[in-house]
Amino acid sequence: MSAPNLSVIVITHNEGHQIADCLKSVAFADEWIVVDSGSTDDTREQAAALGARVTRSDDWPGFGRQKNRALDQAQGRWVLSLDADERVSEPLAAAIRAAVAPGASDAGSPAGYQLSRLSRFCGQWMRHGDWYPDRVTRLFLRGRARFTDDLVHERLDVQGPVGRLPGDLLHETMPTLHDALDKMNRYSSGRAVDKVRAGRTGGLGTALAHGAWAFFRAYLLRRGFLDGRLGFVLAVYNAEGTYYRYLKMAFADATGTKTTI
Repeated sequence: MSAPNLSVIVITHNEGHQIADCLKSVAFADEWIVVDSGSTDDTREQAAALGARVTRSDDWPGFGRQKNRALDQAQGRWVLSLDADERVSEPLAAAIRAAVAPGASDAGSPAGYQLSRLSRFCGQWMRHGDWYPDRVTRLFLRGRARFTDDLVHERLDVQGPVGRLPGDLLHETMPTLHDALDKMNRYSSGRAVDKVRAGRTGGLGTALAHGAWAFFRAYLLRRGFLDGRLGFVLAVYNAEGTYYRYLKMAFADATGTKTTI
């Protein structure tokens, strides 16, 4: 049996409501790896029923390290990393298939590819502001890239040139404002710890300045106002997340044990 050409890796926790749509959008892949962190719903069962190889981890080391656990299980020449709330659109699927086709790459070809992520916020696709095009590097040659150890907003460190593929990666994120606010609190805490570990400091003045700049950049410079009422809501949301991240940095330590005022 020949080695797979394209592996898809996904990390999950209680994603039973959306893991099937994620995996079905990449049915063209040769291998699907799901690393689950103790789901209490049917995430693992649904993924296995669709042909994924599912493993369970009982601890949570952060997004970057968890994704590297999934990467270590992949056997494909190419690897595509997805979150459970993401789907590969048909145009993007065609571009991925062409990029990873045997014989499509040579010594000077990219070792990885950026994808343009189109996100839905509170039921609306956001096509302007900070969220689009949200370019994320997700497709790469196995052995040429690893994820950073960040608790949240991990990055993929690719050894070699990085290209860009047409088509959108559809991101079904934060269907309600309640979901958005909950995620803001969790992610701002995680990012505060990451920045403190990197030697950064925060405080009230820094939080106010960065928050104001985040709103100005998203709503005016990047034309978030073109997304209407929710464009304004999203710009405020991004500004608040930035404000709380820098404020929490003043009360966070590198272990993550103190992240609240």
